[in-house]
Amino acid sequence: MNDILRLVLPIYFIIYFGLAFVLKSFLVARKIGKNPLVLPKDDSAFGIIGRYFKLTLIAMFLYVLAFSMFPEGQYIFLPITVLDNLAVKYLGLALLFIALLWTILAQQHMKNSWRIGIDTETKTELISTGLFGLSRNPIFFGMILSLVGLFCTTPNALTALFLILGYVLIQIQIRLEEEFLTKEHGQKYLAYKQKVRRLI
Repeated sequence: MNDILRLVLPIYFIIYFGLAFVLKSFLVARKIGKNPLVLPKDDSAFGIIGRYFKLTLIAMFLYVLAFSMFPEGQYIFLPITVLDNLAVKYLGLALLFIALLWTILAQQHMKNSWRIGIDTETKTELISTGLFGLSRNPIFFGMILSLVGLFCTTPNALTALFLILGYVLIQIQIRLEEEFLTKEHGQKYLAYKQKVRRLI
């Protein structure tokens, strides 16, 4: 199974980030005439969370490459042996597949309102249909699923750290975005919050 994962995991994350972020950003940029990557590079809360999240994603991808290229060195990541079995690995693969489909579908429902970060310059439409009728943050939910999937496929201390750190950063980013959306959309967003859960 590990031989399969060594091939599948790098390909998965290349496809996940390629389709869900790079391609989507390119398509939205063509439609709206500006870069949807609006993470600030200052020391604001938005900027700091964005930086830490980028570093976490880079570290996660480097881990996946290391797992793929140096299988004999996996012991250094402190495996969680009680979870290192086929059932958990298959669960992880299923979660990764669901996360990919869910995230891409959520981005389709978001249309041209898709941003990486908080766009304070352009007023975007409040999306409340499709997966946004089930979750106020379906894209973040998909990302959490992918973190859980990675942990299940390779359960060790490092992937547990990625899961915990990613979850905390996502929760902070969600709250920053909720504060912004409340100011941007007012009562309409507050009514939406009452009807739809934060994640699922």
